[in-house]
Amino acid sequence: MNFKKLGIIIQREYLNKVKKKSFILITFLAPILFAAIAILPTVIMMGTKEQAKRVGVVDRSGIVMPFLVSNDNVTYVDLGPGAPLDSIKADFKAWDVDVLLSISELDTEKRTLTADTYSEKPLGMDTGENIEHRINDAVEAYRVESYGIENLKVIMSEVKSNIHVHNYTIDDSGNEQISESGVYMAVSMILGMMLYMFIALFSGMVMSSVIEEKSSRVVEVLVSSVKATELMFGKIIGVALVALTQFLLWILLTGVIVGVAGSIIGMDKIMSVGTEAVSASDMGIHPDMDVDLESLQAAAAQPADSVAVSAGPSGMEAVVSTLGNLNIGQIVIAFLLFFVFGYLLYASLFAAIGSAVENEGDSNQLQLPVTIPLMLGFFVALYAFKAPDSQLVFWFSMIPFTSPIVMLARIPFGVAAWELVVSIVLLILTFIGCAWASAKIYKVGILMYGKKSTFKDLWKWLKQK
Repeated sequence: MNFKKLGIIIQREYLNKVKKKSFILITFLAPILFAAIAILPTVIMMGTKEQAKRVGVVDRSGIVMPFLVSNDNVTYVDLGPGAPLDSIKADFKAWDVDVLLSISELDTEKRTLTADTYSEKPLGMDTGENIEHRINDAVEAYRVESYGIENLKVIMSEVKSNIHVHNYTIDDSGNEQISESGVYMAVSMILGMMLYMFIALFSGMVMSSVIEEKSSRVVEVLVSSVKATELMFGKIIGVALVALTQFLLWILLTGVIVGVAGSIIGMDKIMSVGTEAVSASDMGIHPDMDVDLESLQAAAAQPADSVAVSAGPSGMEAVVSTLGNLNIGQIVIAFLLFFVFGYLLYASLFAAIGSAVENEGDSNQLQLPVTIPLMLGFFVALYAFKAPDSQLVFWFSMIPFTSPIVMLARIPFGVAAWELVVSIVLLILTFIGCAWASAKIYKVGILMYGKKSTFKDLWKWLKQK
């Protein structure tokens, strides 16, 4: 192989791609999209807060009003049990309320009641849930008291448990490290999705480039000066350099956009979107769960020896600590190796497919056997966090056609060094074999016109000496 000619082809392919308007457009639009994914949840939460409501309450049960505590979003106004409902519903402004909450008399036999709200516009979910939860708290408290058991509230508060299990891993030196599985899951899914996206995107770019040159007959001029195999590998390596350039620009521009947005909105607000859910989970409380604050306060007032205290890092501390415990060096090296050789493997196959057809419409049939393993690897990687050491996930991380995606998804959970080495070696050997076969197909197919190629044709070209 003439490396001087190969270098010229790589340079030509690289410059042709980076000078295209589509490359410039995607390079600048993608970071905006990535940054939007990070920032939009904060903007949406800040912009979708429901306007404060004044809720007029007609409580004929006599047990609910004490539980209707006003907050920033809802102000409860006691209109009295004898307030005229029809008059209020006819003119909310006259009564200075936005919502009317009507509570029926208490059914002492069934120990329950009914409640209805009336408003000119439908209530938002936050307001509706706030009202519903507080009414349920009132009815539950009434039912507890109806049993007549002395100190039942205190007993209930002491019985309630609020334990969160802190996960630790122990390394070979015996050191303990906090390890939140949710963080590993997120890193695993992000790595798998990124690699799938890059391999599929840039391998497809190689195929499109080959088809474009073949259909325009430019390839006939090129192969008169260089070998077909040099042209194929030059194209693959050139696109790989384009991919790395675009990837680095995406990281840089996304960081700049998020940094600027953070300085305007407030980085603490952006971080708080995830922190709120994490903190609630760390306390053992689901973010959407109605929390009995009175019970929690009662439990907190008990002597230290009567309350189970869960000592450990808070939600955000656990996330940061877990991220710090990841072997970043191993992840970065593995990402680069699996990206490079995974891309080279699939790019060589897509180059062969591109050489066998004259337009992208004819390539669908030939692409199927190549894209199926790639998609299987993607789907397995999405669920690898559930059982990273299971037989299915293990073998998919070893099979070269799926290992680039699945092995990266396993790495955050810890992978033995020998497994990584075996997976990479098998991937490299498979790439060499596929590159050799693709080069033989490419050499013949690139000059074939006027016939729709089939798998039988590819086999014939492969057997030619």
